[in-house]
Amino acid sequence: MTSDSTAASALRPRRVLIDCDPGIDDALALIYLAGLHAQGDIELLGVTTTAGNTSTAQTALNATWVLEQCGFSDEHIPVAAGVEVPLEVELVTTPETHGATGLGYATASGVSPGGEWRELWERALAGGEVDLIITGPCTNLATWLREGHEFADFASVTVMGGAVLYPGNTTPTAEWNFWVDPHAADEVFRAATPGHRITLCPLNVTEQMLIGPGEAEQLIDALGDVPIAATLPEILRFYWEFHRSVGVGYTAQIHDLLTCMIALDQVKYSAYPASLRVEADSELTRGTTLAFRGEQLGGEPTVRVLERADVTSAKKRFYETAAFLD
Repeated sequence: MTSDSTAASALRPRRVLIDCDPGIDDALALIYLAGLHAQGDIELLGVTTTAGNTSTAQTALNATWVLEQCGFSDEHIPVAAGVEVPLEVELVTTPETHGATGLGYATASGVSPGGEWRELWERALAGGEVDLIITGPCTNLATWLREGHEFADFASVTVMGGAVLYPGNTTPTAEWNFWVDPHAADEVFRAATPGHRITLCPLNVTEQMLIGPGEAEQLIDALGDVPIAATLPEILRFYWEFHRSVGVGYTAQIHDLLTCMIALDQVKYSAYPASLRVEADSELTRGTTLAFRGEQLGGEPTVRVLERADVTSAKKRFYETAAFLD
């Protein structure tokens, strides 16, 4: 027989923090999480940002604006800018991929939020179990760990990043998030322990999550009168043009959206156990992911590495969830 407290816990929506660097694919991830929040499937406790696709102040402004365009003010879903620069290397951003301010041909309006990211995390954790999703560089989590906190603070950690025995999108072997702050990524995965769930969503799988003009029309139809729908064509057009310029076609890889779905068990997927290291000190191989399956590092594996996901059902789930914002 289940106690009343246990039953209430089972019915409680998952409590979520996202740490991101919007960024076009991050923006779509935020739309999805806002839809899940509106639907009552999750409680989106807050958004913290890192520098990567653009500066930390700009990513925080972009996140705030996207959520407002989805119907949620900072009072409903707080946003806070995180650490301003990578742990040890100079910050590099990517206007050629995401546009001058990170949202393609669109520009966020308003003022960057003034909250403190550590306080946001602490408030969230004080209320119970929290799932942390990281779709930008790992700078904030690595800083959190350096300051004496532990992986055990979070119920789960899911990271978008890396390329495992697969071509990188920044160098021949490195993915962007890990290349921007390789020391942070390496410290995070070195700190992982077998007892705590951390999942890596690498390019190997996330590149399969493609949204082109046809899919965008379905998304806009699902959003209806939600204000973000009117701006999505200008946000996505820049991303489509970039992907066409690098030979992918007139479509876009939406890494961060799929990562959120994996983190919250919203689609079918499979993953294998491994331990990870990220090359941080060699300029030639900076950001390269080294994945050791099973017990090759001499101990139990500490990470689950995504190896496949049902991207067809993921897109369908995205449209259905976006409709809850209308």
